[in-house]
Amino acid sequence: MPEKITLVYAEPTPRPVFLEIMRARPEFALRRCGSDTAAEEVPALFAGAHAYQTGSLRDELPRHLWADAALLRAAPDLLAVSSHGAGYDTVDVAAMTEAGVVVMNQKGGNAEGVAEHAVGMMLALLKRIPEAQAAMRAGRMQVRESVMGRELADRTVGIVGLGLIGTRIAEICRLAFRCRILAADPYLDAATIAARGAEKVDLATLLAESDVVSINCPLTEETRGMIGAAAIARMRRGAILVNTARQFIHDERAVLAALEAGHLGGAGLDCWDREPQPPPDSPLLHHPAVLASPHTAGVTEESRRRIATWGADQLIGLFVRGERPPRLVNPAAWPAFARRFAAALGRDVEARLAAE
Repeated sequence: MPEKITLVYAEPTPRPVFLEIMRARPEFALRRCGSDTAAEEVPALFAGAHAYQTGSLRDELPRHLWADAALLRAAPDLLAVSSHGAGYDTVDVAAMTEAGVVVMNQKGGNAEGVAEHAVGMMLALLKRIPEAQAAMRAGRMQVRESVMGRELADRTVGIVGLGLIGTRIAEICRLAFRCRILAADPYLDAATIAARGAEKVDLATLLAESDVVSINCPLTEETRGMIGAAAIARMRRGAILVNTARQFIHDERAVLAALEAGHLGGAGLDCWDREPQPPPDSPLLHHPAVLASPHTAGVTEESRRRIATWGADQLIGLFVRGERPPRLVNPAAWPAFARRFAAALGRDVEARLAAE
């Protein structure tokens, strides 16, 4: 049984409080990695490591620091991977499950921040604020009606993915703006969706009937490229598209083509093929009907503090108290993990859970 639990953490961490909490725990020994960590350093860095707190965005870490099968070969003692956020794009969950490594995220920690950002984008685009500002700065604003906007009130908002963020967006739009809410989520039944304030429809119906479409689902093989040319063609002319979820769910070329053709009325994009900075000469980035942000919907003081403290508490709960993580991504890994945990640390988490 090791004297300490070795935790490798990737910088940047969500907030300094994460390291403050972990450094105050004598049970843990911490090792740092980040964008300056070379591939040849990985074996020594992860030798004997029990846990890995990793970045959640693909462009946040070099490829050799992603939690995948290659990293597992350098980290045979790894028991748990925890992401900095709700997403876990840098983690190969299937590989971790096969190896008996549990994966944890901080789902819900940034829900309020992302929901507010999405609704803010809806309002700004409907009111054509980016276009009006650009015209004023260029000295071209002569006729106010040239940037006449629309109101969100009483419109139909379609939400793709009615999880914690989607549900909060639905609540804001329904209660504050009297919107009709449609939701496409194949993993929720009609009763659950109704309880969250929306009507269950398929994606085709949502696209055809919504004035605003908000993307709030994870990036998976099912959702990759889901909002491409064919899907956008089904949307109402003049509809607004907002993506505060993940890149690659919408096709950037298809969105640009629809904007240039006048089919889309605007696009609020917090997710880009390259993050946080798309190519400076990107036509999509510079389109007047695009409201751009560099994947910062969930980057608020409040969200980051929640994510940082939740991440630390979840690691402490698992390794010190033997608690099943509240935000466990791969429950199928738990039996194998429990056996490996007992062998490595001399404690039986399943027995403790049964006793409770």
